[in-house]
Amino acid sequence: MNGDGTGFFTSVADAARQLAATGYLASTAVATTVFLADRLGKPLLVEGPAGVGKTELAKALAEIGRARLVRLQCYEGIDEARALYEWNHAKQLLRITAGRDESWDDARTDIFGEEFLLTRPLLTAIRGDEPTVLLIDEMDKADVEVEALLLEVLSDFQVTVPELGTITASRRPFVLLTSNATRELSEALRRRCLFLHLDYPDAELERRIVRLKVPGLDETLAASLVRVVGALRAMELRKAPSVAETIDWARTLLALGADTLDEAVVQDTLGVILKHQDDVRKATRKLTVA
Repeated sequence: MNGDGTGFFTSVADAARQLAATGYLASTAVATTVFLADRLGKPLLVEGPAGVGKTELAKALAEIGRARLVRLQCYEGIDEARALYEWNHAKQLLRITAGRDESWDDARTDIFGEEFLLTRPLLTAIRGDEPTVLLIDEMDKADVEVEALLLEVLSDFQVTVPELGTITASRRPFVLLTSNATRELSEALRRRCLFLHLDYPDAELERRIVRLKVPGLDETLAASLVRVVGALRAMELRKAPSVAETIDWARTLLALGADTLDEAVVQDTLGVILKHQDDVRKATRKLTVA
């Protein structure tokens, strides 16, 4: 190892094995990319539709590394104060009021100290001295300006606070960014990351996932469920069923004591996997249960 990585894995096979041990069944491509991100100490950008396991991958990595999971949930309008740090202005004002006899230079030195600094996820992850997985979730929902904040973090694993100077990570976090591709991320951001596209799993892998997560489900019923979910994803729906919703559907069938996935059961439980009424109507018209 070159010293930059977090040291979670010794090989691609080890990555696949440890991920599986947490309940995350990874393809060879996923295990390879995760291993390389770990070994090279590079941030990992994971892109794909909602519900295919991007966030769950970060949780699995934190479990494997016995690491703290620090999550920055992106949204429209998120800014530096929510992503990086801000000063506790109320506390600063109280300090200034209490020290009215001090010179401004003395007060300024005091109020821009550690006591008044409110660390947000990016700075929290950089300052930590314990194993850390930094999850920057749904990066595509943040404004373009936020990406500029990340460039220093992702390039040098450091943050500059003008009043305190540059803070460099003593122990690099494993950084995982997710995107649902609702907007194009900048080339500068992509250049600093390894890239992994996660799509819906093939039928065999999804069947294995369902059997792992819902062990009480009959093998034949699991195969039928996965086949129907695949047919739903082939339709032009507003929101295709995610893997998480496939698992929810499997748990629903188990709770109902369903032995087979007949047409009546499908129609009665479509609301578990489809979340828009026009999708339900379209599926009702088109879906044929084998």
